Amino acid sequence: MIRRLIIGITGASGAIYGVRLLEIARTLPDVETHLIVSPAGWLNVDHELERPRHEIEALADVVHAPRNIGASIASGSFAAEAMVIAPCSMRTLAAVAHGLSDNLVTRAADVALKERRRLLLLVRETPLNLAHLRNMVAVTEMGGIIFPPLPGFYQRPASIEDMVDHTLGRVLELAGFPNTRSPPWPGLQNSN
Repeated sequence: MIRRLIIGITGASGAIYGVRLLEIARTLPDVETHLIVSPAGWLNVDHELERPRHEIEALADVVHAPRNIGASIASGSFAAEAMVIAPCSMRTLAAVAHGLSDNLVTRAADVALKERRRLLLLVRETPLNLAHLRNMVAVTEMGGIIFPPLPGFYQRPASIEDMVDHTLGRVLELAGFPNTRSPPWPGLQNSN
């Protein structure tokens, strides 16, 4: 049975999270990925990763234009397991929080919320102002999961890739997919 994962990449720093999520999803059996990248998202992919657009698009099973509000993923009848916006700009967060389905990223997120499907937003901005925090609360109250991509150091990462993979392992787990990237915390040995 095919399980669909919608991945949005928007105009916040951290394009590596969305692109790496596509790469990891390709290794999971029976997962079909649907990609939407905003114009600002493409700017960040180019600036931060220096990878050509066609290479990123080739990682997805289906690529949707951000202005195509008539795309399959804009309908609740399109069964998707989850949607992850990685990274999620504060503009996208605000649009999701206020139900502004003004592009395909925010429309697909709105569909995930109305259909009670998993929606994870890897919000990227610091420091946070009160509007950011209130928008995060609003999305949480609607059933979304706010997941700032903050690295954990207890696994002693040796590289940026280790930190990104650890974060995405947790994201996949919360989205209902196998976590093949970050082992569970074994606990500390009793030092008493």
